[in-house]
Amino acid sequence: MTEQNEQRDPDLVDKAFGQLDHALDIVHDRVLRPIFIAGRAVAFGFIVALMAIVLVVALVIALVRLFDVYVFASHQWLTYVCLGAVFVAAGLVIWRYRRPENVRK
Repeated sequence: MTEQNEQRDPDLVDKAFGQLDHALDIVHDRVLRPIFIAGRAVAFGFIVALMAIVLVVALVIALVRLFDVYVFASHQWLTYVCLGAVFVAAGLVIWRYRRPENVRK
């Protein structure tokens, strides 16, 4: 009789751990994996956005220096007028493609 109990106990324990492992796999696949994917997307989005901001600032600084030194040698105000006009034109283009927000009643 002891041999049968010894054989049944590991089988019962193996089945219980198998069911537990299967349940945890389901929870991981359905709950945790989408959370991890969303977290990665947010983190990489922040990294890309910050890199884009740094790149735009560096390009604007380079453009101002290029205009100050080579294009408008002693007239810095012309540099600011030209860049201001470019930014206003870009803002108007972006403003044209905006969509009004839906108002709730």
